[in-house]
Amino acid sequence: MSFLANSVRKKIPKILAAHIRNVSAQNERVENEERQTHFGFEKVKESEKEHKVHKVFENVAQDYDVMNDAMSLGIHRIWKDYFMCSLSPTHNTKLLDVAGGTGDIAFRFIDYVKTENLRNCHVTVTDINANMLEVGKIRSTTLKHDPNQIAWQEGNAEHLPFKDNSFNAYTIAFGIRNCTHIDKVLEEAYRVLQPGGRFMCLEFSQLENAAAQWAYDQYSFQVIPVLGQLIAGEWKAYQYLVESIRQFPNQESFKQMIEEAGFRQVTYENLTLGVVAIHSGFKL
Repeated sequence: MSFLANSVRKKIPKILAAHIRNVSAQNERVENEERQTHFGFEKVKESEKEHKVHKVFENVAQDYDVMNDAMSLGIHRIWKDYFMCSLSPTHNTKLLDVAGGTGDIAFRFIDYVKTENLRNCHVTVTDINANMLEVGKIRSTTLKHDPNQIAWQEGNAEHLPFKDNSFNAYTIAFGIRNCTHIDKVLEEAYRVLQPGGRFMCLEFSQLENAAAQWAYDQYSFQVIPVLGQLIAGEWKAYQYLVESIRQFPNQESFKQMIEEAGFRQVTYENLTLGVVAIHSGFKL
């Protein structure tokens, strides 16, 4: 009996700890269901946003790259080329490209590595949407990329399926504004990067000039949803994408968020008058 009592006493702290963890997790789920966030200009429960965003990209996956050309008049290609040059990969770069489904950034990385004759480089593409990843895989096969140089992994930017200190470079292009908790995305980026690793984000931003911002807004709200309907049969999806751009923090606010996640030497560079910005930081 004494042995049994001692055994029970030893287990009590573990049982209590497990119970506390379960209660905390349940409370967090309830809180998340009640908290509100932006889905474009619409207010939705945090628990609903991920599903809504997933549905948007599920619907537009097949026409996503064509729409990028149409919406930006092809300028997105120049932005992404410059983004990769700014990253400036070196030998032994292990890149994680987040929300990179269709492979635009990953393929530029592979091309850069080949052009610069870099050794021992690899890119892992992760995206929460399987449809987007499938488009990327098909494109990769068509382009005849070495399958040993690129990996595809379904995953959530807020809960990455990778170990700590796994990569020495992290990119996310036109994806972070669609995430429910941007702070968690940044924390995860910091976690999976090795010390000395670099975080880089290419995202729509706020224009430097008020008149230019007004003209850009007119184009965004009046033209882009129409293009979405004509090319992809998706008015609402592209209306959301335009609204999500306006809801994203400005350059200085986002810079501060990156710093709060632990990154150092945080900078940003505006492209095309601030239509987009490249944000950079290091895990030091």
